[in-house]
Amino acid sequence: MYVATLLTSPSKPTLQASLVESLRNAWGGGVGEWLNPEIAAEFPLETWPDNLWQVWDELQAMGIDLAVQEARGRRKHMLLADMDSTMIEQECIDELADIAGIGAHVAAITARAMNGELNFEDALRARVALLKGLDAGVIEQVIASRISFTPGGDALIATMKAHGAYAALVSGGFTAFTAHVAQTLGFDEHRANTLELDGNALAGRVAEPILGRDAKVAALHEITAQLGLAKTDVIAVGDGANDLGMLKAAGAGVALHAKPVVAAECDLRINHGDLTALLYLQGYRVDDFVTDR
Repeated sequence: MYVATLLTSPSKPTLQASLVESLRNAWGGGVGEWLNPEIAAEFPLETWPDNLWQVWDELQAMGIDLAVQEARGRRKHMLLADMDSTMIEQECIDELADIAGIGAHVAAITARAMNGELNFEDALRARVALLKGLDAGVIEQVIASRISFTPGGDALIATMKAHGAYAALVSGGFTAFTAHVAQTLGFDEHRANTLELDGNALAGRVAEPILGRDAKVAALHEITAQLGLAKTDVIAVGDGANDLGMLKAAGAGVALHAKPVVAAECDLRINHGDLTALLYLQGYRVDDFVTDR
């Protein structure tokens, strides 16, 4: 058995009952249910739709995301999340570089690395080297004035944890930022790279070994082993090429507003919804959401 989920942006709901019913009829699905009126709905399927991606393309033009997955086991016991452009709306290294006056140059390297055009580890070393001499105090400045959380992240983590799940933040960014994000949103643990300092300034180096694509996959295996979980118990979310390994290894890998090269390799693609989409994909209804910790 499978389940089809349709959802849209909570801030601009465009999902109509007639559309849900039309697709359900076309695919011979079971009874449809609203997870959140005008925002998310689902219905069961006995067979995988042959024209899934054709329909997906058509719905994208309407501002609607569509996902089909196996119904069994879709509610997960662990969340593994990327940070930059996933749990937060920025790339932290780009914000640091902007303060240093080299924002456009570093952002261009970041974009190429996230698109898989550059080796992540080499690109990170090169970008950090350009920050040499920057006052370390700018890290707190960026956290205080430039970091915004992706909508739905607090509800995602609080709801999953309320149902017994474990939440881990695994980032190719820096511990100075993951510590703040993890504490604010309620992650159980965080892993990231460490910026080395020379006195009160950035040394232009990142501590080795660098946490990149392979390290994110390793984190998935290490944490699930510690918790006695299988990788099928994990829902992972990310947007960049360095996330692809963990997205493919997890039971459910969600490409959230992801780079095209990443989305192309993932069956669960969210381009219009926010982080609460991960709850709807697991079958949670809006009444199940926990909005405060």
